[in-house]
Amino acid sequence: MKHKNILLKLSLLSLLMTVSAFAEEPKEATKATADINNQVLKDLPFSDTQDFDDAKKGFVDTLPTLIIKNSKGQDIWDMESYKYQNDKPAPATVNPSLWRIAQVNNINGLFKVTDRVYQVRGFDLSNMTIIEGNTGIIIIDPLMTKETATSALELYYKNRPKKPVVAVIYSHSHADHYGGVKGVINQDDVKSGKVKVYAPEGFLAEAISENVYAGNAMSRRASYMYGSQLKKDAKGQIDTGLGKTTSLGTFTLIQPTDIITKTNDTRTIDGVQIDFSLVPGTEAPSEMLMYFPQFKLLNSAEDATHTLHNLYTLRGAQVRDAVKWWKAVDTMMTRYGDAEIIIAQHNWPKWGKDNIQGYLGKQRDVYKYIHDQTLNLANKGYTMNEIAETIKLPKELDQEWSIRGYYGSVSHDSKAVYQKYLGWYDNNPANLNPLPPTEAGKKYVEYMGGAPAIIKKAKESYAKGEYRWVAEVMSKVVFADPNNKEAKNLEADALEQLGYQTENGTWRNNYLMGAYELRNGVVANATSSASPDTITAMTTDMLLDFMGIQLNAEKAAGKKMVLNWEQPDTKEKYTITLENSVLMYRKVDSFTNKADVTMSLPKTSLNNILLKQTTMDKEISEGRVKITGDRSKLQELMGMTDTFNPAFNIVTPK
Repeated sequence: MKHKNILLKLSLLSLLMTVSAFAEEPKEATKATADINNQVLKDLPFSDTQDFDDAKKGFVDTLPTLIIKNSKGQDIWDMESYKYQNDKPAPATVNPSLWRIAQVNNINGLFKVTDRVYQVRGFDLSNMTIIEGNTGIIIIDPLMTKETATSALELYYKNRPKKPVVAVIYSHSHADHYGGVKGVINQDDVKSGKVKVYAPEGFLAEAISENVYAGNAMSRRASYMYGSQLKKDAKGQIDTGLGKTTSLGTFTLIQPTDIITKTNDTRTIDGVQIDFSLVPGTEAPSEMLMYFPQFKLLNSAEDATHTLHNLYTLRGAQVRDAVKWWKAVDTMMTRYGDAEIIIAQHNWPKWGKDNIQGYLGKQRDVYKYIHDQTLNLANKGYTMNEIAETIKLPKELDQEWSIRGYYGSVSHDSKAVYQKYLGWYDNNPANLNPLPPTEAGKKYVEYMGGAPAIIKKAKESYAKGEYRWVAEVMSKVVFADPNNKEAKNLEADALEQLGYQTENGTWRNNYLMGAYELRNGVVANATSSASPDTITAMTTDMLLDFMGIQLNAEKAAGKKMVLNWEQPDTKEKYTITLENSVLMYRKVDSFTNKADVTMSLPKTSLNNILLKQTTMDKEISEGRVKITGDRSKLQELMGMTDTFNPAFNIVTPK
């Protein structure tokens, strides 16, 4: 089936791109960029070094050379390439505030948070938290890939007693918090009951569906968000705000055995009491906080980290709820007000009840402020883009390091609030049905006197440091004529300077990736993040939903067919119909007698076909798959599905 190609790219964040040996080198920062970055040094409290002290506190050990390889000897995690950032002032090509958090996130290794609580930080985008129980250890969020998780656990065992893993807890449904699970436990131990896997309600459905239905688009966008083609240097990828970047190893999944279904669900796991608090719709559709009363330790998952987070993420996802978010943080302050330590699954801990309350108060207030003031301005008639330009944090929040816009941004979070309540339309009829980019680009160029005249004016604007405008107007020229190299290079130059100026790690990556591809073109991905675990965890409904997404409406126009599908291993029966260029399905008790073709296809066989471990023909010849009726109808249906290009154009026309 053609949908196997995209299903092999289900890892949200891991898209490795090959950098051409002939890639054009980035340019230096302009004086305008250097002046903006120098001003940041004057505006923010760089004398406050408490975060560096907290990030170093409890250090136990790290690897002498923190480069992790896969079974083929390929580097899948490399902290050595970031050492150039240590103990050096920010260069002109990096916003000093982003440089600062990049330096803090360089502090890596095994850390003792308190007695019986350890974290491994800097071994992936996320943190691995280890709780020592009476007989074994509890692991919270086993990183993103198997190789990094294995290395993190080995470092722990090098320095602590080698107790078995008795439980794994997934804090939420994003890939960097569960993908490394088979690096710390195996499926057999879970099946036997030796190890339990805990997760919040809705975890499995959200973990799979978020990355499947729009998975190809999200993976391509994630390559921009995490700067997959960029060199790790002062003109390239610096940090993400939550950690350095994403690992490129083996993505795995073990399905949960125990689901947390209600807030204040208190469990005792190997002698450790844990109070679980569900917070769906905050940073993830399925997420939970944890409190450990015997340690007076609060795990805020990803709802309170040392950055303003995303209500809308650049890779694309469901808009998050600012109200649920600030209320979740407020609940942390009240329900767990006696906490003396707070940890998260990114960045570093904080200690002291008063420090924690102050920290959480700022985190709470920033989301409520953005929510309330966005709607305040919206109710005064301001549009989404106008609000994003207008809204500013009050000084008390703006000067707080822990809510600076390293990963999220005030601009985009305000847009997310606007979108949640009012959608994309700004109510200006001129924007009700705008021309598509290519057609609009041609009209702009024509109206503005042709490409040479526009480029001449844009160069004058570039010289004045008006990079936002240059990027915007050159994009019109590029979409009008994607072969105009002068326009592409000028747009790239403007995007590059914007990247050098921004405090936000993901904005920087997006700007610099756009510049890279304008200069060098789109580079096809060199590897795929095949995830058998994700494929086998998909329900039949999910598979059929995705097949409907893959259906090419033009190829299906005027076609009608009915298929019966039985899964003898799961005892499920489905009737699938094609009509009106829509693939519809129903789970049934008995088949329709009007089917064009009926197949008996076990779920296990389907999984093996999708994983390329067998073929449909082989499964038929060996008797595991049986097809009656008009077999050509099945082949015809498969011929109507699309295979999505994982390297589609972004900064140039499709």
